[in-house]
Amino acid sequence: MRYYENLYIVKPTLSDEDYGGVVSKFNELIEKNAGVMIKVEEWGKKSLAYDIKKFDKGFYVLQQFCGEPGIMEELKRYLGLDDNILKYQIIKLGDQVDPEKLIAEQGEGKETPGAGEETVEDNSMEGEV
Repeated sequence: MRYYENLYIVKPTLSDEDYGGVVSKFNELIEKNAGVMIKVEEWGKKSLAYDIKKFDKGFYVLQQFCGEPGIMEELKRYLGLDDNILKYQIIKLGDQVDPEKLIAEQGEGKETPGAGEETVEDNSMEGEV
């Protein structure tokens, strides 16, 4: 299975119930097409860098999932046809991955933000008062 990440922006004018319905619809679409959901993050309502379809804000949703190559085309088709989606982007993160291993890594917290970053301490003010 391939490993994908999908970031999409939902119209900000939707009610909480309708917004939840849109998110669950795309999660179910992935599972219906023999995909495996790894992670879903709802980032909430954020400002857009530029207006999209006359909106300056949108609800951001990030999905990480595994599936066969055909799942991406099906998801693109549904995202493009849904009037509640302002913009979306799907990228392939890897080939031939094990979904169970990815789910276990998410549960253990191995993928922490900034895990590859180096910390630098500034001790230049030490001893000065």
